[in-house]
Amino acid sequence: MSRAGRSARSLARSARALLPSIQDYRRLPRTWRGDLVAGVTVGIVALPLALGFGVSSGLSAEAGLVTAIVAGILAAVFGGSNVQVSGPTGAMVVVLVPIVATHGAGAVVAVTAIAGVIVIAAGALRLGRAVSFIPWPVIEGFTLGIAVIIFLQQVPLLTSPHAVHAGEHSSNAIIAAVQSITDADWAYVPWSLGAAAIVAVIMLIAPRIHRALPGSLIGIAIVTVLALIVATPLATIGALPSSLPAPFFPSLDPAVIGQLLLPALTVAALAAIESLLSARVAASLADTGPYDPDRELVGQGIASLGSALFGGMPATGAIARTAVNVRSGGRTRVAAITHALVLLLVVLVISQPVGAIPLAALAGVLMMTAVRMVHASTVRAIMTSTRADAIAFVITALVTVSFDLIVAVIIGVLFAGVIAVRSLSRQTGVRRETINGPAVDGDERIAIIAIDGPLFFASADRVFEQVASLTDVWVVVLRMSQLELVDATGARMLADIIQSLERRGITVLIKGVQPLHDGLFRRVGVLDSLRHQNHLFADLPAAITHARSHIARELAA
Repeated sequence: MSRAGRSARSLARSARALLPSIQDYRRLPRTWRGDLVAGVTVGIVALPLALGFGVSSGLSAEAGLVTAIVAGILAAVFGGSNVQVSGPTGAMVVVLVPIVATHGAGAVVAVTAIAGVIVIAAGALRLGRAVSFIPWPVIEGFTLGIAVIIFLQQVPLLTSPHAVHAGEHSSNAIIAAVQSITDADWAYVPWSLGAAAIVAVIMLIAPRIHRALPGSLIGIAIVTVLALIVATPLATIGALPSSLPAPFFPSLDPAVIGQLLLPALTVAALAAIESLLSARVAASLADTGPYDPDRELVGQGIASLGSALFGGMPATGAIARTAVNVRSGGRTRVAAITHALVLLLVVLVISQPVGAIPLAALAGVLMMTAVRMVHASTVRAIMTSTRADAIAFVITALVTVSFDLIVAVIIGVLFAGVIAVRSLSRQTGVRRETINGPAVDGDERIAIIAIDGPLFFASADRVFEQVASLTDVWVVVLRMSQLELVDATGARMLADIIQSLERRGITVLIKGVQPLHDGLFRRVGVLDSLRHQNHLFADLPAAITHARSHIARELAA
């Protein structure tokens, strides 16, 4: 077969790996009961979250439900995880609030569609493994920042019956919380705080009574019933449609695309990061089978595109709902599909009662969700690990709350990378060794320099300064048998050292070049810098013998 034919077959196999397969459901005959139970359980848990995230984003409860249904099904079918549950998430709400405030609620559909295309492209380009480069402290700092923002975003819902839509306050959660408290309707606050407190207490108590009790749903139901019985000023979700909206293609005018491209890139980056992290966590919770990160990106992109067609918001993998799915017995994609169908049933059958839910009750659910996102043991472990990791954690959290989620991740990764490079560079050792055995006249003119550990761009200058500054020697033996990682900068530095010493009349011998470094040394010119090809040795005794003979000739002269 020709090279072009082999390439075409390889490309076809690669493309098929990103698409659904009957193999996705090979475990279904053994797991279908658990999948159905898990799907119903997750659907119950997801209902208040979908409603709450839709409202908090500045859109509507309907948008949250539509996203959970449409994106939930599409991501389950096309995604790369067997147990991932997708839908609206708190992290995405944090990004959408400033977009709604700046461009209006109508822009979210276009942003969702553009972001979906970007995420699909990332999956097709095999960028799914990139999330592995994000350090754990940065991930946890990111999570802490998101939790703080989600909590603060609920403050306006508790201070006034009119502070429902984004844009009435600053897009920064801290400033918006302060503004809403300053402008609070203090006759309304006791009612809203009471409703949120009831939900929070029930969410705390329910799991202690029985692990399977959906505390958030029970709390919302109790508050809703009380609000119907007792006359209260509490604002409610309002009327919900009794069916899914008709699909439509969002308007993508070129001028509009230019304005929304940066927000869409932010949404796409967040969708990719959160979905891949969630899928990775799910794979570690139980034997759910492997996940394909590239296919996961394709699936999440398709899910966001589908959500946009129905007027929804961007979707991502939801860590909390995915964990509930796995712990409830979900093992195939049928569980996530069932969860979406449960939410569809809510829309078709009980949309009117759902519309009577007080917004303060949803705020209580999301506040408790935010609190549960942060684990004191995790924070303690990071803060007591290393100073660098603790600083990366704190910086990421602060930047997340103060500025932007993606900027926070970038800064956190860069900081962690700088610290890692600095730590790695310190492992590069440069030391002068003595010659074993009886001393010979002239040995004091021979310097044996051992270089070990990694030799790369961050440590190259230090090594050059230490070796090139040698004085009162006639021969330098560079021992390299313990050299580990070497990059082009490190190899070029070795060539510079040799040339610098040779210009001063100091003969340089090299001992112990490892086979994995030989090719790089030849290409960069390390070995060509030696005065003679015989100055390369495999063992130290031979190098010392040659050095002594050189010293003897110099002394005789």
